[in-house]
Amino acid sequence: MTYFPDYLKTYPNMDTSSPLHISLNRLNSGFRPHRHDFLEFSFVVDGVGAEAINDVTHIMKPGTFTFVLPYQVHELFTEQGSTLVLYNCNFSMDLLMGPGRDESLIDFIEQLTLPSFVQLDGQANGKMASLIEEMYAEYRSSKPWRLTLLQLKLKEILIHFDRERRKAAPIPEDAQPASKRSNAVWPIIHHIHLHYHEDLSLADLSAKFSMSISRISEVIKQTTGQTFVHFLHDLRLRHACSLLVSTEMSVSEIALEVGYGSYKTFSRIFHEKKGVVPKEYRKTKLNQP
Repeated sequence: MTYFPDYLKTYPNMDTSSPLHISLNRLNSGFRPHRHDFLEFSFVVDGVGAEAINDVTHIMKPGTFTFVLPYQVHELFTEQGSTLVLYNCNFSMDLLMGPGRDESLIDFIEQLTLPSFVQLDGQANGKMASLIEEMYAEYRSSKPWRLTLLQLKLKEILIHFDRERRKAAPIPEDAQPASKRSNAVWPIIHHIHLHYHEDLSLADLSAKFSMSISRISEVIKQTTGQTFVHFLHDLRLRHACSLLVSTEMSVSEIALEVGYGSYKTFSRIFHEKKGVVPKEYRKTKLNQP
């Protein structure tokens, strides 16, 4: 029997200025195969199971921390008679790769020579548990500086994970940084994330990354599961949705802000993708309790 993974396109708080959501979940029977265009980490606090990421399976038990890249197909399994209790955090790539962010974070995301998970024990496990518990408590609070602190906690958690996985699987001395490799895809994805609001084309990417247009198109399709045009529309509309619910900008202003040359084009594509026109989307979202 063939299984087709779900493509999850949303999570709570996605259309906000701080696109990050963390929850504590209990899984009695795993979770179906799926993929998404945002980043995710999980941390097991109780129970036993397994996770398959792009057909590579690892055990999940207390202390397992897993980092899932965008577009990777992953599936969770719970051991019979057990309940898998774990934190899940979904967040936008923009929190790591936006303007002014540390360029070396590209290497963190595309460090495919390192495992996507680490089994933490002892002091390292205690530290990770404490960091994530603090992040979860902050997420559920309404304290001043909440959003800033959440983003700082996110980076601290990811740095702790990266240090521990490097101990478990050191990087070969001759390994080239991801951002310097000629076939690296994430610098391309990063560039699109930074410039999707501009008049961006495959020809522009081909010139910048010294790759043929056909090869650029191919690696984007292989990584995202979408054509370049569809990927570009998704990024633009995600930004548009955020602006519609968080600002008083007019729809025409938003159309120009996210990269569409006219209100008419923006409204048509928005309706095709979302099923409603931008004004109706804003009205519905703002009226939700």
